[in-house]
Amino acid sequence: MNKKYSNFLTILLVVIIIAILVIIGVLGYKYYKTYVTKNSSQDFVDNFVDSSTDGQKNNKNNDSTNDIQYDGIDEGEKTETDTSTGKKKQYNGFDVAGTIEIPATGLKCPILEQYTYSPKALETSVVVLYGVGLNQPGNTTIAGHNYRNGLFFSNNKKLNIGDKIYITDSSGRRVAYTIYNKYEADENESDYITRDTQGVTEISLTTCTDDSKARIIILAKADI
Repeated sequence: MNKKYSNFLTILLVVIIIAILVIIGVLGYKYYKTYVTKNSSQDFVDNFVDSSTDGQKNNKNNDSTNDIQYDGIDEGEKTETDTSTGKKKQYNGFDVAGTIEIPATGLKCPILEQYTYSPKALETSVVVLYGVGLNQPGNTTIAGHNYRNGLFFSNNKKLNIGDKIYITDSSGRRVAYTIYNKYEADENESDYITRDTQGVTEISLTTCTDDSKARIIILAKADI
């Protein structure tokens, strides 16, 4: 009986150790994936901003955001093309409309030009869901997942009125926006997506709440 009991304890211990190793492996993989995604996004933004320097200098002669041209994005693999040439970049196979930086939450990531629902695009970064185009007069809605781990729009719940958002478009123009409204909306509500800003340059950020029962909406106006 003692031998059988000893064998049982040995088997149980082995099973527990294997289970612990599996859990550690899964958690480790998730952490590694999050770490790699964050760093990849931040590196892309840094390179995008650096390569846009000449374009930003050229755009200083423009009188207003109305002068910005919003062209279609070329097909192709991820490149390091200088935005000052008018050519567009790609990130992990998706067309890039620009980048977003939110100092209050430490977010720096590409904005994919999608305009249609794409699960793969939303797993890759934040996306332009609807609108006239980044830094254009009117409203542009940007959607991102809340993975509850700091990725993409996971920390939008921590944003407050008065916080800054920086959008760099494909021409290299970097515009600061100030948050003026934050609220939760029903998942079926869409007024914030198609709202009329009367020509004012604005953005709307949308993501789900931690319990996925509603959406956190952030409205911000360009400081121009």
